[in-house]
Amino acid sequence: MKQTPLYGIHTQLGAKMVEFGGWHMPVQYGPILDEVKTVRSKAGLFDLSHMGRVRITGKDAVRFVDSIATNHVAKIPLGSIRYSLFCRADGNPIDDLLVYRGPDEVYLVVNASNTAVDLAWMREHSRGFDVHIDDQTDAFAMIALQGQVAESVLQPLWEGIELAKLGYYKFGFGTFLGMPNIRVSRTGYTGEQGFEIYIPADSAARCWSAVMEAGKGAGVLPIGLGAHDTLRLEAGMPLYGHEIDATHNPVEAGLNFGVSFAPEKGEWIGKSALQAVAAAPRRHLVGIQTPGPRVPRQGYKLFQGEREIGYVVSGSVSPTLDTNIGTAYTELACGKPGEACEIDLKGKRQPARFCALPFFSRTRK
Repeated sequence: MKQTPLYGIHTQLGAKMVEFGGWHMPVQYGPILDEVKTVRSKAGLFDLSHMGRVRITGKDAVRFVDSIATNHVAKIPLGSIRYSLFCRADGNPIDDLLVYRGPDEVYLVVNASNTAVDLAWMREHSRGFDVHIDDQTDAFAMIALQGQVAESVLQPLWEGIELAKLGYYKFGFGTFLGMPNIRVSRTGYTGEQGFEIYIPADSAARCWSAVMEAGKGAGVLPIGLGAHDTLRLEAGMPLYGHEIDATHNPVEAGLNFGVSFAPEKGEWIGKSALQAVAAAPRRHLVGIQTPGPRVPRQGYKLFQGEREIGYVVSGSVSPTLDTNIGTAYTELACGKPGEACEIDLKGKRQPARFCALPFFSRTRK
C-alpha cells in the first residue's frame, strides 16, 4: 500500500488510517460529523496527495486530450479548469477528472484508484500525437484548504498572487512559503470556497504544518476522507464507483456539462455511444432524503408500492441538513422532487422522498 508524504503527520495526529485506492489514507481524525461541521463553519485541511497528477506537453497536447476526453479542451480559456471524463467506446467512464489548460500544458487531476488505468489509457491512445505524458503523482503532494476562512488563512502565506482574484475553476502560480512557481487552484469537492496547492513532495510536511499554524486561530482542523465523502454528497458531486462507473454513464448521471458534442471538437472515444444515450436515456440520477433511523447505502433498492423503481448509489448522514441523504438511479418517470418512495433496507421498508440536487449550495464568488 502506498503512503503520501504526509503519512507520518497523520499518524502523529492519531488519524484512523484505511486503505483507499491503493493508498494508506486518514479516514478521520475525530468524529466524522464534527469534521463536516468544521468545514461548513470554518475550514478544514485535506491531504489529496493520493490523487493522480499528470502533465501533458507537446504541440499536440490539446488535440490529444480532446481525442480521449469528453469535454472540449480547446475551448477552455487559459488559466481555467473544466470537469471531464475518459470513457470507453461504449460511453461508460474509465474515470472522471479535472482538466487544467495552461499556455504550454494540459494538466490532469484524476482519481487515485484509477491513476494507473488512466495512464495506460493515455499512453495507448497517444500514438500519432506529438505529446509527452509526465506522471507527477509521486513528485508532488497536493493539499487543500476548504471552507469559508480558507482565503484569509492562506493569503499571508503567498506572494505574487491574490487569492481573492482567483475565480472559481481557475488556477495560477505564485510563491508559497518562499517556494516559487507553485500551482494553486480553486475548485473544491465540498461545495465551499477552497484552494488546492501543489507542492514538491519533500516540502509537504513543512507546508501542511505552516497552514495548520496559520489557521489555528480561525479553527482550522485536519479533515479525513469520511467527512470528504459526506461533504461532496451534500454538494451533489459525483464519486467514481458510485454515481459513475463502468456501468453508469455521465449523461444519465446528469453530468452533461462535462460532455461536448460540438462538431468542432471532432471525434472522441465514446462520443457516438453517449449521443445515443442522450437521445434516449433509460434512467436518471436523483436525490433522496429520509428522516428514518437507517442511512441509505449503495445497492439498497427503491420501491413505490410493490414496484421496484431504482436503487441507491451513495448515502450518508448529513449534519448540515440534519437528515439522511443519498443519490439514486430511478426510472425516468420517477424521481420528481417531493415524490414519495420507500427504501428497502435488508427486507425492511423506510419512507423517503426525492429531492433536487445538490442538497447544499453556497454562493461562490
